[in-house]
Amino acid sequence: MNKLDCLIVDDEPLARRLLSDYVQKVPYLNLLRTCGDPMEALEFLRENPVDLLFLDIQMPEITGLTLLKILQKKPWVILTTAYSEYALESYELDVVDYLLKPITLERFLKAMEKINQRMQGIINHQLPSEQAPVASVATAESGPTYIFVKDGTKLVKVKLSDIMYVEGMKDYVAIHTPQQRIVTLQRLKALEEQLPENQFIRIHNSYIIALDWLDSIHKEKVKVGTALLPISDSYRKAFKDFIEKNHIKMD
Repeated sequence: MNKLDCLIVDDEPLARRLLSDYVQKVPYLNLLRTCGDPMEALEFLRENPVDLLFLDIQMPEITGLTLLKILQKKPWVILTTAYSEYALESYELDVVDYLLKPITLERFLKAMEKINQRMQGIINHQLPSEQAPVASVATAESGPTYIFVKDGTKLVKVKLSDIMYVEGMKDYVAIHTPQQRIVTLQRLKALEEQLPENQFIRIHNSYIIALDWLDSIHKEKVKVGTALLPISDSYRKAFKDFIEKNHIKMD
């Protein structure tokens, strides 16, 4: 994946520092510069086109929205602001996302997933249909093929195809893959929302399983790899509907 050149424009030093830190955690982003002045940013953009612009709205001299309207060649834009009242106008300008301060790393990474989807759409559009790889087409239709999760002090890229099952442990989740077990500070519900509904199904308050890794189904349990996991009564019907939809018979 080619790196995206990006620019951060915000008059608050702490906001610039936080976004710079987040950008450095994402492997495919390349931060060219940070600007605390919209006029400085405008001058920089005239000579240095970027792929992605992180743009604050409320700034001295001109607002971020005004700066965006001035630009003749517009990059992808993610607006950052402490005020929600600009949301409607921002979407009329076709921004990728609208981040309300204070911006959490989790919310930032969700915005990056939207960038991923746009990138993949461009790649597939540029490839002749006979050359388009099956995996890329699947990505365009069903979303990203991986997620980023925090493991200790670092972000780890996890392929969706490697996830066998996810185990909830109060405020943590454990992602089980054939190679490793990744424990991250996150609620199971939050992670569930990031997983494609056609590939993963929740079977218990504490477990989400991947259809591709489902080995066998019993009356009360399923076998995923070497693990035997329980099906709770509250999720039984949804699980039964899910497997029937995928043409699997349940005992």
